[in-house]
Order: sequence, then C-alpha cells, then structure tokens
Amino acid sequence: MVDPAALLKASVEAGKDLFRPMPPAGADGAAPPPRTDKPIVMVPIRALGPRHRERVAIHLLALEPHDRYLRFGYAANEEQIHRYVDGLNFDCDDIFGIFNRRLELVAMAHLAFSVDPKCQSCAEFGVSVASGVRGRGYGTRLFERAVVHARNEGVNLLFIHALSENTPMLKIARQAGALVERDGSETEAYLRLPPADLDSRMTELVESRFAEVDYSLKVQAKQFRDFLATIREIRAGVRDARDRASP
Repeated sequence: MVDPAALLKASVEAGKDLFRPMPPAGADGAAPPPRTDKPIVMVPIRALGPRHRERVAIHLLALEPHDRYLRFGYAANEEQIHRYVDGLNFDCDDIFGIFNRRLELVAMAHLAFSVDPKCQSCAEFGVSVASGVRGRGYGTRLFERAVVHARNEGVNLLFIHALSENTPMLKIARQAGALVERDGSETEAYLRLPPADLDSRMTELVESRFAEVDYSLKVQAKQFRDFLATIREIRAGVRDARDRASP
C-alpha cells in the first residue's frame, strides 16, 4: 500500500518530479529496487473520461500486432479496436492512464465491473503499455491503482483473463498473490481483495490529486512549448521575408 503522506509530499513537488527521469529497468524487465541516493519518482495515474476516447484509440492502434494479440486475446484489427473504444462505458467502468510530457497516453488500464447481479462484487482488469516505455513498472503501477479503486468500490474479487504466453501480466498477478489457473492457451487469475479502509480511501484520494496536479503542469508546459515554437516560426518567416526583400 502506498503511503498517503508520501503521495501528498510528491503532489506538492510534482513540478520537480516532471523533469526527473524514470529509473532504468532491471534485467528481468521489472523496475529495480529504489536507490537511496535519488528520490523515488512517483507515477501519476489519471482517471480517464469520455473526452479521452480519441487518445485511448491512438494508444491502442499504436500497439504492435503481437501486443494487440496479448491485450485482447486475438489479433485485433483497426476496426475491432475502434469498436472496443466506442463501446467503452465510462459511467460503469473505470479507465486509468499514464501520460508522458507530450500528453500522449503511453499506458492504460481498464477496470470492468461485472453486470451480472450474482457477481456485483467482481471486476476484470486489463492493461496495455506502449513499447517505448516498457520496463518501467507501469503495468504494475496501474494494477495497484486499480486494486485500490476496486476495493473502495466494494469489489472483493478481481479477475484477470490472459493468454498463457502473456508472462508480464501473469507475473503481475502472481506477485499480487492471485490464484492463477492455466487452461491450455488461456490463463485465469483471481485475486481476493480486502474490504476498503481508511488507508485505501486516503491513498486513492491523494493519488488522484497528485495525478491532476501533474496533468495540469504537463498541459501548461506543452502550451508554453507550443508558444515558443510559434514564436520561432514567426521569426523564421520574418527573416526569410527580409532576406528575399534584400537587393
């Protein structure tokens, strides 16, 4: 469980954290143990809404064919991905995402709640991470974020359905203590969740605030970069016009 006090401190210092590089991945693809001589960089995970639908589509369409196969369990084409994105129900399910400094969605998780009255306390988790940011622990961070939210929503059984060859996803499930059952090419994992408590509610509250602050700073930084780029273009145009006018 993430320490709410640490999250609150990180939220205050989010502006400085934006310019600190993520630690390199370990040999096994997982994030290495934190070093004592450098501050731990927290990953801001933001809840997504209907206005992010296009960015979700861009993220999923950018996945390599094999990554799409692992994420959806089949070789999803563009039409199928668009159908999936159009069908996202942000009122019933929860979507979480990680944005880079260019406000590109580089990782996302889908927490789908059961619509079966007999399984109202169940939810399913799915995740995808862009190839360029693999090995930073984003999948694990998204899973932890989804677990906290699921607990606070009254979920006591988290379900993961993955292909048996999707070792990163199954590794995340096993490390969380999930019961993993393999059936040929497919594997199902079940994770029992404890009920919500003050710690889980405070953790989600502070994490959400930290992500909002981080996103606002990234928006401001992007607007400033775009402004500078416009100024450079104007200056370049003025110089070209002056040069052409010179005898």
